[in-house]
Amino acid sequence: MKPFFKNALATLAGIIIGGAVNMGIIMISGAIIPPPEGADVTTMEGLQEAMHLFQPQHFVMPFLAHALGTLVGAFLTAYFVVSEPKKWAFFIGCFFLLGGVSNVVMLPAPLWFSIVDLVGAYIPMAYLGAILTAKIKDKYS
Repeated sequence: MKPFFKNALATLAGIIIGGAVNMGIIMISGAIIPPPEGADVTTMEGLQEAMHLFQPQHFVMPFLAHALGTLVGAFLTAYFVVSEPKKWAFFIGCFFLLGGVSNVVMLPAPLWFSIVDLVGAYIPMAYLGAILTAKIKDKYS
C-alpha cells in the first residue's frame, strides 16, 4: 500500500475511533454524573436552554470525552502512519479542536470551561498521544 493511502487510512481511523470514544463517554456521562433536574440534554436546543443549570461537576465528563477522544485518535493515527507521526497526531488534535471551537460557539458554556476545554483537551492530548506512540514503538521495535 502506498504511504499516502496508509497515512490517509490511519488518519481516518483516528478520527472515527477518537470520535467514537468521545461520543461513548458523552453517552454514558449522564449515568455517572446525572444532569441537573429539569434539564433536557437529548437535543441541542434543550442543552442550550438548560446550560445555566449546570454546575462545575457537569463539565467533567464532557472535558474527559474531548480529551480522551483526542488522545485515542492521535495515538492510533501516530501509531499507524508511515512517516511523521507527530505531525499527524497534531492534525488529529487540530481536527478535534475545530469541533471544540464549534461547541463553544453553539453552546453557552461558562467561559472558564470553554478556556479549559480548548486549551487542555485537544493539542496537549494530541502531543501526549504522539509521545506515547513514540515510547511504545521504541520499546517494542
